[in-house]
Amino acid sequence: MSKLNERKIIELFQSRLGNTNFVPEDVESFKIGKKHIIVKVDTLVESTDIPPEMELVDAARKSIVSCVSDFAAKGVRPIFGIVSLTIPKKLSRSNIESLAKGFQRAAREFELKILGGDTNEGKELVINFSLFGISEKIVNRKGAKANHVIITSGPFGYSAAGLSILLKNKKSSRKFGTKAKNAVFKPNCRLMFGLKNKNYFSSSMDSSDGLSTTLNEMSNQSKKKFVITKMPSENDVFDFASSSRLNVNDLILNGGEEYEIVATVNASNLPKIKKYAKKHRMKLYEIGYVTKGKGVFHKKNGKLIKIKDGGWQHLQKS
Repeated sequence: MSKLNERKIIELFQSRLGNTNFVPEDVESFKIGKKHIIVKVDTLVESTDIPPEMELVDAARKSIVSCVSDFAAKGVRPIFGIVSLTIPKKLSRSNIESLAKGFQRAAREFELKILGGDTNEGKELVINFSLFGISEKIVNRKGAKANHVIITSGPFGYSAAGLSILLKNKKSSRKFGTKAKNAVFKPNCRLMFGLKNKNYFSSSMDSSDGLSTTLNEMSNQSKKKFVITKMPSENDVFDFASSSRLNVNDLILNGGEEYEIVATVNASNLPKIKKYAKKHRMKLYEIGYVTKGKGVFHKKNGKLIKIKDGGWQHLQKS
């Protein structure tokens, strides 16, 4: 196995390709005339990304959700997509139809056109989806200013709880189990929230690699300290963690696959964002503030506890 983790591998390739000034972003972009072409690619692999009980129709949809979520965080509307499939011989016609149905469902949900793609044969199912859009500008991961408020577009911890139920046989009530597993199988992303509120964000990022990763990346790029005063979750997640003897902060901060938007905003713009959230029955979470300094910290009982980047990363040491 490679001794390089995902981040180091990306840095190696960027160096070899001559992109010495590469700065990680949710999407890639290049300019043609006055417009920016926005591109995102993501890969879903059967053995690592499709847990037990997940239906192929949901896996296909999720492969698109992961890309759309990045567009949402940048305030960009997706327009076109291309899908590449590696298909094992074991898949039946019914399985293939389920995949097609999932792509169709996502395309309708996010109002995008899938132009075509490529098919190949392999040992396991691999879905590679590329998404394209056009924008005059995007909201960057950097840009947070001192005294800005840190918000999230939804709660955290449900997907990690769902995976612990599916993969570690943790027990829960039927109601919570369904909710947590659906967070894994049928995740939502906040496309319209991002499109309608992008002008109020000073910085933003998709949270699918984990909240701790997102906060640390935004803090590093903005060269500011992020102080978290409230964890963005609900009582049932805390109850599940307690009954299952799991660290609730680990579920909330390091689980990943929430597909929420994490953003910093000037306090003067917060009422406008709250108004949108209320109108669309969204629960907005104010989780902390930005200040001078560096690093991410949880403020608890008057003390600052450092939040390390513990989110999802491929090829990391186990």
